[in-house]
Amino acid sequence: AVCRSNPTPCKDPTDKLFTVHGLWPSNLNGPHPENCTNATVNAHRIKNIQAQLKIIWPNVLDRTNHVGFWNKQWIKHGSCGNPPIMNDTHYFQTVINMYITQKQNVSEILSRAKIEPLGIQRPLVHIDKAIRNSINNKKPKFKCKKNAGV
Repeated sequence: AVCRSNPTPCKDPTDKLFTVHGLWPSNLNGPHPENCTNATVNAHRIKNIQAQLKIIWPNVLDRTNHVGFWNKQWIKHGSCGNPPIMNDTHYFQTVINMYITQKQNVSEILSRAKIEPLGIQRPLVHIDKAIRNSINNKKPKFKCKKNAGV
């Protein structure tokens, strides 16, 4: 979806899987907080988890600069998660845990429901139901964007 809707085209073919778009702290009484600190990612600290992050949370617009992309995500969103997010490593490990350990891998969830990323439209109600069935009937948040000419 990012590759199809962004004015800057993706440099590489898209993978046939759904990846993480972001992890944002929420504010129940207002807009999502942003840019709470300008502390950058410590690339050395996240070195051991970069291989996993490249698969589940890649920079689809520039696959040569994943760390720069993750740094922007950390500064804009992750830095606002304290508490309970303690630091950049904890932020990225939380994404990995949600995707793998807590079974919030959307590709896997939708695949079990026979919904594959094949470029065909699906009713939102089917996607919603598949996700709810896998995450204890919690309501997923969807953000749909219509593309001109697509």
